[in-house]
Amino acid sequence: MLAPVIEPADLKKYSGMQRAGALMLALGEKHGAPIWAQLSIDEVTELSSCIAELGRVPAAVVEHLLVQFSSEVAGMATLHGSYDSTERLLRAVMSEEKVREIMENIRGPSGRTMWDKLSNVSETLLATYLKNEYPQTVAVILDKVRPDHAARVLAELPQELSADVIMRMIRMDHVQKEVILEVEQTLRSEFMSNLARAQRRDPHETIAEIFNALDRSSEERMMAALDERSPESAERVRSLMFTFEDLGKLLPAAVQTLVRNANKRELALALKGANEEIRQLFLSSMTERAAKLIRSDMSAMGPVRARDCEDAQANLVRLAKSLGDRGEIILVDPKSNDAMIY
Repeated sequence: MLAPVIEPADLKKYSGMQRAGALMLALGEKHGAPIWAQLSIDEVTELSSCIAELGRVPAAVVEHLLVQFSSEVAGMATLHGSYDSTERLLRAVMSEEKVREIMENIRGPSGRTMWDKLSNVSETLLATYLKNEYPQTVAVILDKVRPDHAARVLAELPQELSADVIMRMIRMDHVQKEVILEVEQTLRSEFMSNLARAQRRDPHETIAEIFNALDRSSEERMMAALDERSPESAERVRSLMFTFEDLGKLLPAAVQTLVRNANKRELALALKGANEEIRQLFLSSMTERAAKLIRSDMSAMGPVRARDCEDAQANLVRLAKSLGDRGEIILVDPKSNDAMIY
C-alpha cells in the first residue's frame, strides 16, 4: 500500500516531539511497550505531556509517520490524544506508582519539583488544605515554597494558626530529610492528586467536541444511541455542542468577522447546503459585490455532495470557535441565557 501524499505544510505544524507522541499513540500498548521501557522518567514525562495535549491528528499524517503499520491505522479517521488515553497507555507498561507520578506532573500546576508546583497552586486552595494540618507540618511546607506565595497563604489561614506557624518557622532549625520526604509524599498522594482529579475536564465536553467533528449522519446516529442509553448525558452533550445552525444566532458584527476570515470557496460550499435563514444572514453581512460573487460561486458549483457541504460547514464552525477562543467574536447572542462568551 502506498503512503498517502502529505504536503510539507501538513507536517511542518507538528514539532518533533508531537510527531513522536502521535507515533507512540498509534503504536498503542502492544507495540509501544518496548519503547516506553527504554525511556528515562523525564523522557516519559515529557512525551506523555505532549500526548495529553496532542488533540486530533489527521489519519493521513499518522499513516505518513507509521507507513509500515498502515494496515493497523488505515481505518482510523483520527487519533485523539488526551489525559485519559495517555494514562491508559502508561498503565499498560509501568507501575501504578510511576504512572501516578507522571500524570500528576502532567496534570498538576507547572514546576519541576513538588515545591515549585505548590508555589503555583492558588493560595486559597492551599490554605484550605493546610488548615487541617499540624502547625509544624504547615511550617515545613511554607518554608519550602516561594516566600511571596507563603505570604499569601499565611494571609488566608486563621489568625491563631498563622501566628503559631510563623513562630515555628522562626524556631525551626535543621529539618531531617526523611521528614521533608514524608511531607512531600503526603502532598503528592493526597493534595496534588486530588487537585489533579478536580481539574479534569467534564467528559461531556470531550464528547461534545468529538460529535462536533463528526459528519452529520454519524453525529445523529451516535446521539440517538446516547439518547437511548443515557438521556441526561445526551442532553448535556447537546447543550455543550456548537453546531452550524448556531451560527444563525451570531450578531452581525461576528458574522462579518467570520466572513472576512473564511475561505471564500469553502464559505460558498457551506452556504449552498445551508437553510435560507442562515444563508441570508451571511449574505446580508457582505458588501453587495461580495454577496454577488458568493451567489455566483454557489450557482457555478452545480449539484454537490451533501457530505462536502457538511464538511465545509464543520470547518466554518471550527473557525468560529477559534475566533471565539481568541476573543474576536462572541458566540451566540449575549442577551441570551445560553450565551457563550469567549
